[in-house]
Amino acid sequence: MPPAYETPYTTGLHEVADDVFAWLQPDGGWGWSNAGLLATDGGSLLVDTLFDLKLTRSMLDAMAPITDTRPIGTLVNTHANGDHCYGNSLVAGAEIVTTEAAAREMGAVPPSALVALMHADMGEATNRYVAEAFGAFTFDGIEVPEPDRTFHGELELELGGRPVHLEQVGPAHTAGDLLVHLPDASAVFTGDILFVNGTPIIWDGPVANWVAACDRILELGCDVIVPGHGPLTDADGVRAVHGYLTWLEAACRGRHATGMTAADTVADLVGSDEFTQYRAWGEWERLAVNVRAVYREIDGGDGTIPDLFAAMADLAYGA
Repeated sequence: MPPAYETPYTTGLHEVADDVFAWLQPDGGWGWSNAGLLATDGGSLLVDTLFDLKLTRSMLDAMAPITDTRPIGTLVNTHANGDHCYGNSLVAGAEIVTTEAAAREMGAVPPSALVALMHADMGEATNRYVAEAFGAFTFDGIEVPEPDRTFHGELELELGGRPVHLEQVGPAHTAGDLLVHLPDASAVFTGDILFVNGTPIIWDGPVANWVAACDRILELGCDVIVPGHGPLTDADGVRAVHGYLTWLEAACRGRHATGMTAADTVADLVGSDEFTQYRAWGEWERLAVNVRAVYREIDGGDGTIPDLFAAMADLAYGA
C-alpha cells in the first residue's frame, strides 16, 4: 500500500490501513469534512458523521458493503461542530462517545442556531458570505441525539481485539476536541485540530492548547494522519498548522503590546509579507476570527457569531 498521504483526494471511501477507512470530501472548505471507519470482527467504529442527513446517508450507504456484516456499534465525535455530528441520528443503535465538553457544546449550539444564522439579516456582505459557506447543506429536520458516553482526559476502547485510544486535546478549535488514535494501524483521526490546505479557525482556544495538540500528533508518529478537513497528510502537514498557530500568536501578542487593536492587527497582517504563505490557503479570511481569539485570551471579552462572520466577509470581499 502506498504512503497514506498519497491517497487521492477524491470524494468517497478510501482504505488507508488494514480495515481502516477515510471518508473524504473535497474541497475541505466550510462544512466539507472528513470522517473515518474502523472495521473489525467485533463490529465497526465510525469517526464522525457529516453536516447534513443527505451527505451522511450517502456515506453510510457507501460503507454498507463493510458494515452490513460488521455493523457500526460505536460512533465517536471528535468535537461538536455540526459538520462532524449533525448526521448522528442516522447511525441507529450505535453508542455515541465524545468528551464531556463536546457533549455540552452539542446541546448549547443545536442545528436550529445555524438555521437562524442562515436566515438572519446581517447585511449584504455577511449574508452572501454565510450563504456561500453553508448554502449547499440542508439543516431542516436535524436532531442531534445526546451522547451515550462521555469522558474527560483519555478513554481506552477495544473493538474486535483492536485498541482505540481517545485523547482530549481541547479546548482548542472547540471546547472539547479529541484525537482518535488507532495504535495497531499507526493511524490517527485528528478532527479539526488539522485543516490541510485550509485555514484553521479558533472558535475556542487557547492557541497554546492547539499547538500542544499538534505536538501530540507528531509525538504519536503515525503513518496515517486523517485531518478534519483536507487531504490526508504527513508530519509536514502537521507542522504547517503548528507553524501558522505559533506565527499567529506571536504576531498578535507583539502588536497588542504596542497598543494595536484587533482590527488594526488584522489589517496590518493581511498586508504583510509574513502572511503571504498563508494567503494561499483556503478560507484565509478566518484570520479575522483568529486574531480576535488571541486578543480574547489577552483581554477577555467575546464577539458574537454574526460579528465574527461579518469580519470574515469584510476580509473576503475586500471591504
